[in-house]
Amino acid sequence: MEAVNMKKTDPKIVVAVDESDESMYALSWCLANLISQTSTSNLVLLYVKPSPPVYSSLDAARYMFSTDVIVALEKYGSDMVNTVMRRAEAICRKSTTKINVERIVGSGDAKDEICNIVGKIKADTLVMGCHDYGFFKSVSDHCAKHVKCPVVIVKHPKQI
Repeated sequence: MEAVNMKKTDPKIVVAVDESDESMYALSWCLANLISQTSTSNLVLLYVKPSPPVYSSLDAARYMFSTDVIVALEKYGSDMVNTVMRRAEAICRKSTTKINVERIVGSGDAKDEICNIVGKIKADTLVMGCHDYGFFKSVSDHCAKHVKCPVVIVKHPKQI
């Protein structure tokens, strides 16, 4: 049998980032421990913002939502995305390894959206921070059970 030289494509690692120190620590940990020092790696920074609320002209408390308020809320969401991505990209720039960084922003329920995007882009590994409480813990637990690639859940040293 003749050996076939099959070159595996550079791995695609997705790091789910949010506003927390835990997710930024997971990104730093990933860069130090999972990114190859000898070849180019593809790193995807994934942020999921909550779905925009649906407003009627009158909310449940009978207060009128003006267009200005709705626009301000949408701007706040966009500003949050930009702030998180800037923090994450700053961490990536400090890395001495060769990486291609891609940004993906999803919208909706974090646990479902992360799983969907990881599947669609055929990620090799998903890295997430561990908040170790409430809602966010359920996000990492859910993703660990539902994505097809390996999942690395990184605990922040203050949680140990």
